[in-house]
This record gives sequence, C-alpha cells and structure tokens, in this order.
Amino acid sequence: MTRTMSFDELTQLIERVFVRYGLEARSASLVAPVVAGAERDGSHSHGLARMAGYVSTLKSGWVNLSATPRVADVAPSLVLTDADNGFAQIALADSRQLLLKKVREQGVAAVAIKNSHHFGALWPDVEIFAEEKLIALTTINTRSYMIVWDGKRRILGTNPMAFACPRGNGNPVVWDQASSPISQGDVLLASRDKRALPPGFVVDAEGKASVDPDAFLGGGAFLPFGGHKGASIAFLVEILSAAVTGGRFGFDDRVADYPGGKTSHAGQFVLVLNPLITAGPDFFDRVEDLIAHLKASGAKRLPGDRRYEQRRRSLAEGIRVSSEHYDTMISFLA
Repeated sequence: MTRTMSFDELTQLIERVFVRYGLEARSASLVAPVVAGAERDGSHSHGLARMAGYVSTLKSGWVNLSATPRVADVAPSLVLTDADNGFAQIALADSRQLLLKKVREQGVAAVAIKNSHHFGALWPDVEIFAEEKLIALTTINTRSYMIVWDGKRRILGTNPMAFACPRGNGNPVVWDQASSPISQGDVLLASRDKRALPPGFVVDAEGKASVDPDAFLGGGAFLPFGGHKGASIAFLVEILSAAVTGGRFGFDDRVADYPGGKTSHAGQFVLVLNPLITAGPDFFDRVEDLIAHLKASGAKRLPGDRRYEQRRRSLAEGIRVSSEHYDTMISFLA
C-alpha cells in the first residue's frame, strides 16, 4: 500500500518531524527538502529510509540543533565556514551569497566548510549552481568505513563527491557517487529487504569477503570501487573535505560518545566555476557537441537523466510513499 503526496506535503511533514525533535525551524526548512527531494527523485537510500537515523541523531545530542554557521571571507576566491556542529546544508546556504559574489567577480571560488554533519544526497548541493549556469564540484568526508591499499582497518570513509555541469537547454548533467561501490544507505536497504550484496563490495569484521549486508553493519568494511583507483579518490576527498577545511578526519569521529548518533561529523568542500569566463559564449554549444557524440556512440543516458525523469513523474503524479514510511513518520509526531 502506498500514499501519494505532493513534494510540498512531504517536505512539510519531514519539517514537522525535525522540529518535533528540536531542530531549529530554519534549519529544518533547509534539510527537509533534501530528504523529500531524494524520495521524489527515486534516490530512496537517501530519502525517507534515513528518517529514523535523523531522529535518532537529533535525540542523541550529537548535532547542534540551533547551529549558527560563521561565514568568513578569507581570500578573494575563498570562503571559510564553521557550521557550528550543525547540518552542512545550513552552512552552505549561509555561504551561498558570498560564494556567488566571488564567482561573479573572480570566475572561480570555493567554500570550505568544517564542523558540519551531512546525512543526505549530495547532488542537491551542486545542482543549484548548475541551474545558474555554473560548474560545481563538491566533496564530503565521512567517518571511517573503508579499507584501502591493503590496509587492515578502516581509515577513510565512503567519501562521496558530486559534480554538476550546466547546459544551454535542458537539465544539467549531475552525478553523485561514493568512493565505495555503494553507499551505506544502500546497505541498509539491502539489510531491510534481506538482499545479498554483489561480491567484492564489503568484508566482514574479520576482513573476509562477504555478500551479507549485516556482516558489514556488524563491524565490517567497504572496499573502494575500482580497487586502488577508488582508494585514491577517497584520499583526495579526505584531503579536500577535512585537511583543507580544518574539519575532522573520518578516524577522528566521536559519534560513539553520543549513543543514537548516525551522522558523520566532518567537512565539505565546494568549488564553483563560471565556464563562460574561460571558454567563452560557445561553452554550451561545445557541451552539447560532446553529449551528441556520446549519444551517437551508443550511450543510453546521461548522469542524472533517470533522476530527472522520476522527478518529472513525481511532480505530475505525486510522490508514492509506502504505508510503512508514512506510519513511521506519523509515529514520530505522536
């Protein structure tokens, strides 16, 4: 059984849950659309399936529920923002005006966010810039989940990155991927559905290869996608998101001191570029030429196409919310 809700209805319901558990209203209004947007666009591993984790985190004291980010103008093309132990989406929103001002003046700018928590999809953080005809790249590091370079214990996180390229017409090309073969959210869904994972994705607590999602959740670890190449990308993300920002490395995570906390207390790096300054007005035509060649080669779809198609359907027909998820949300408000 499913219930059909509009995007606004689902967002408002999620906001109510967040506020019910103490999150300041403005912060709730910025984080809730990310969760609702993931559900709308078919990214279920980062949608309502994560609400129990959000609620548990809000109750744990791990996140500052009334965070006030501190935005500092530290260089002509650089913003440094302390998220005040709050959610990264609030810090990015508060940094956005200064970041865009610098991009328009300098052609390129970055924001380094530290002392932040990120628990949702990453593509919303870059898509908003592509909609303004800017290129954007972002990275976040997470607590240690992954064994790399023949290591014996987890040091690096799943360490995702997202990239957005604007187009002259049509939706931007946007991808969002972890440095592990799948995200932790995907493992949680597999555990819930009693599904095996593909071989080569995880090891158990003893370092033995496994396809059991519960073996990972019981103290196991991810392996990087693409072997040593994925490990190198995870290292890059750790440097940009933690070392450059001044945030915590994944192995410095202290969530164990806050029973119920689920989010990673880490950092985020966002780089934004105005391609018209470097490539000139024919930038968009050249992007379309590249895309045309990709399609002529047999490429069936671009990154983000499936998400945009699901979004179109959801906005036209409503978002289908399972009875299980809806009942859980209502129970949170009881």
